[in-house]
Amino acid sequence: MRSPAPRSDVLHVITDRRRRGAQTFAYELHQELRARGVASEIAALADVGAAGDGSSGSLADKSVGNAASIAAARLDLPVLGPGRLHPRTLAMLRYRAGQARVVVAHGSSTLPACAISLMFARTPFIYVNIGDPRHWAASPSRKLRVGAMLRRAAAVASVSTMGRDLLVGRYDLPGEWVRAIPNGRRPEAYPRVDAESRAQARKELGIADDALVVAVVGALGPEKRVDLAVEAFARFAETPAPGHASDAGARHGQLPAGERLLLVAGDGTERDQLARIAAERVPGRVRFLGTVDDAARVYRASDALLLTSDSEGVPGVLVEAGLSGIPAVATDVGFVRDVVLDGRTGALAAPGDPGAVAAALRRVLADREALGAAAYEHCTSGYAMPAVVDAWQDLLQAVAGRAGVVDKA
Repeated sequence: MRSPAPRSDVLHVITDRRRRGAQTFAYELHQELRARGVASEIAALADVGAAGDGSSGSLADKSVGNAASIAAARLDLPVLGPGRLHPRTLAMLRYRAGQARVVVAHGSSTLPACAISLMFARTPFIYVNIGDPRHWAASPSRKLRVGAMLRRAAAVASVSTMGRDLLVGRYDLPGEWVRAIPNGRRPEAYPRVDAESRAQARKELGIADDALVVAVVGALGPEKRVDLAVEAFARFAETPAPGHASDAGARHGQLPAGERLLLVAGDGTERDQLARIAAERVPGRVRFLGTVDDAARVYRASDALLLTSDSEGVPGVLVEAGLSGIPAVATDVGFVRDVVLDGRTGALAAPGDPGAVAAALRRVLADREALGAAAYEHCTSGYAMPAVVDAWQDLLQAVAGRAGVVDKA
């Protein structure tokens, strides 16, 4: 017989232990709540690559790397079961939820898991929508299924005001319990770059002080379209970089003054293919760093962040770069424009168009100091973790109070 566990105020549930957007935010929110005295716990439905529901799991789950790289890419937290929707996982989720006052389900497979496991349970759950709800309604039947699961939640939180409005309109959800709470990051984890910190980061990464550096940070999966980033960078690299010396006379394998360099921080199924594309299009100018345990150092070493996804919500990497004072070039998908204000904190480009991305990259690098300063101001005012945690505590209090399970969160 299981002995009763101390009751927690909140249980955060994430899909798996990968250090990706939803998982990273959930983990940091959990830590911030604990620092404020909230009894917060966190667990993953399954380990990396264990779908357990008849699917083969995310493509990004199948990336191959050495043991150190794999360990660095995973969060150190408990796993509920062998698969995301496995019966044992759902049973353990219901048990753990019974020891909490509120469950927070962070994106993806956590919605069906909580909708199924917590049916008729006393513990309410909040679903965190991180993506674009328009992608869920591929068919009328799917729209009905998703809508039914969303209505089982006590509240829904979207990372974007636009996402909130889409959820209410498309799924006919009560507007009073759908809130917009942004995707926050701790500013101290991504200190604003200055000349000294940039020089140190470049020294650690073996990059020349006067190089012009663009970074891609994230999983190397098909939806991220890093192939588009490589092609756009290749087109940009063929023209003189604004404010830097020409690379005429550059020798293969070296980084002469004014060299243009693309850093790719992350791993996934596309890595080998991307390496072949880079070797063909811009030999010696794309450096694959693999999974990094300190993305802040990559931002500090860079002049701009490049994100070329086909689909996004509000990517945390854009917030992280902004807090670091780094402008971004991004495809105009999902809710990216919440963070990247075109012409003010960076530039937006049409998805799937390498020429447009290259042109946007040229514009941003020509004015990178001013755009970076504006990105810093925008992200510190709207995405700093303390204000985000305030909003989350208000929502947890409202849900728990409405359900009659806590007096104070």
